[in-house]
Amino acid sequence: MMAVKSLVNIPVLNLDTEKQRWNTIYKVLSEPKPDIKSTPRKAVWKKNKSVLWYHQAPEKKYATPVFLVYSLLNKAYILDISEEGSVVGNLTKMGYDVYLLDWGSPGLEDKDLTMDNYIIDYLEIAVKRALRHSSAKEISLVGYCIGGMLSAMLTSRTDLPIKNLILAAVPIDYSDAIVPNKWVQALQNGTLNFDRFADSYEVIPSEFLYAIFMALQGFNIGPTINLITRAHDQKYVEKWRNMDKWMKDAVTFSGAAFKQMMNELYKENKLVKGEMMIGGQRVDLSNIKCSTLVLTSTRDELVLESQSLPIMDLISSKDKTYQHVEAGHVSLCLTGQFAFAIDPWLSARSTKIV
Repeated sequence: MMAVKSLVNIPVLNLDTEKQRWNTIYKVLSEPKPDIKSTPRKAVWKKNKSVLWYHQAPEKKYATPVFLVYSLLNKAYILDISEEGSVVGNLTKMGYDVYLLDWGSPGLEDKDLTMDNYIIDYLEIAVKRALRHSSAKEISLVGYCIGGMLSAMLTSRTDLPIKNLILAAVPIDYSDAIVPNKWVQALQNGTLNFDRFADSYEVIPSEFLYAIFMALQGFNIGPTINLITRAHDQKYVEKWRNMDKWMKDAVTFSGAAFKQMMNELYKENKLVKGEMMIGGQRVDLSNIKCSTLVLTSTRDELVLESQSLPIMDLISSKDKTYQHVEAGHVSLCLTGQFAFAIDPWLSARSTKIV
């Protein structure tokens, strides 16, 4: 006699729950993007499209302020995206005054901006302004992704009093980048060249950068699946909406800086070789002697750990720490976890207010 399988363990579909789930998904996908409410701030310096924001600690515990530098390729508000998940907000609650450099999005008139300009004419001047505004004797420079690379370059060539340097998900060695090997090989042998593309557009469109960002992640559908499965969780839905807004809110990129990045970094890997020139001066990372923390994450889908690690041998700092945390490239910022990851190291090296 044929055995009959028990149907007792088959879950019963709750129509009310499913209706609520799909109503939420429809609402999320059809309604306007959420407004991002930043941690209380004021602009203390502006140049062209760039703004330096000052976030005052409610109860200041450290005389050494924190200066945050995000990537040129994405908008900086990922570091201050929600009250619960704000890197900026968490740092201020810990007692640090925080400065955040928002690069802005270049227009056609900015097509000739190079990384030299961003480092010398923007980043270095903004750090000077933060030091003057805070009346601090020293400052902690915290760079994320491309912002970390620019921060390392600046630190190696400036006499500004940078007490601590934190580099998170920082690409230094481009010989092992996340881009497909065929792209790198084509760039290196000259069969792939982005110069004509950059010259034609003059400023790289945000749509192109968004497409590249998605392609490097393999057009990951995981976030969409997560929204479907967790649509009942209002907190998660709000966090998802913020991340979705930020990912699609791409910036433009100056053609000159784009060509410089493609040719001098991806093609020739000049930074790790010690051949990179900024403002007519060779970038020598061995000039970095301040306390340095290099942080990578286990699930980084954009910057490989092997791209960051070489800087540990290139810098001359006697006090240098490498830290590997459980997170993704974006989630480390989106959740505010980044602030908690660096605080133990940073607090021990920041001047405390007695």
